[in-house]
Amino acid sequence: MSHPEEQYLTLLRKLITEGDERIDRTGVGTRALFGYTMRFDLAAGFPLFTTKQIFWKTAFKELLWMLSGGRNVRELLEQNVRIWTDWPLKKYRTATGESISQEDFERRILSDDEFAARWGDLGPVYGHQWRRWRDYDGKEIDQVQLLVDGLKNDPTSRRLLFEGWNVAQLDEMALPPCHKTYQFFVSQATNTLSGALMQRSADAYLGLGWNVANLALLTHLLADHCGYTPGEIVWFGCDVHLYRNHIPQAQLQVERQPRPFPRLHIKRKAADIFGYRIEDFEVEGYDPHPHIPAEVAV
Repeated sequence: MSHPEEQYLTLLRKLITEGDERIDRTGVGTRALFGYTMRFDLAAGFPLFTTKQIFWKTAFKELLWMLSGGRNVRELLEQNVRIWTDWPLKKYRTATGESISQEDFERRILSDDEFAARWGDLGPVYGHQWRRWRDYDGKEIDQVQLLVDGLKNDPTSRRLLFEGWNVAQLDEMALPPCHKTYQFFVSQATNTLSGALMQRSADAYLGLGWNVANLALLTHLLADHCGYTPGEIVWFGCDVHLYRNHIPQAQLQVERQPRPFPRLHIKRKAADIFGYRIEDFEVEGYDPHPHIPAEVAV
């Protein structure tokens, strides 16, 4: 039986050899394909890809930030997470003409409340939509809490989902949601919870490993809080692309052999799904190949 990570390596190979050549909004250019599916059995291990190191603590911190409803980059920088800085930094440089360094920009975000409120705000991005989606009357809807309630009280519902693609607010977001629709399924026969993600846009080299790991983490947390055993996760990619400047790195990665997936241990059960800290998680047996760095396209 092949290693489940081979699904991902096969995707990279297809993008390298068959991907449609495209000029994208960043100007970098991609090789892309439309429609790809991967499935991972969580009982067989936690799907943290091994053919290059994934910094799982940073990925998990991002998910916890989203679950908190966060929308300001300062909340991430306080945890030494810099993956969202590029977008507000670009906006600031464009608006002011100031060629400030990323380090100085982040320092000002952390030290100056007024500056952080103006320039650190990312708009109503992921977590805001998950936790504070506004209806026409201005009432806030907590989609994740509704999901938890549904999993506990109506587990056969076909509405166990939440959505990030709020059409009315897309132009207010620093980046419209790439991983947009999450849906969950409870098996009455096995008492397992499975999770699926429909991703409209997937950066196959830099982002996809994080998306899969965070879907797996979220499924574990929901299962733990709602009385189920983790089942499987299913990832659906629509526009799946490999940036041109990532092709050499991907070519190196596909030559590597996957190693056994690690195990996730949740060391403390929080009062609710929103109460976790990074210290509550342990990933046991993660032995990846070395990291292969690449620049993000903004």
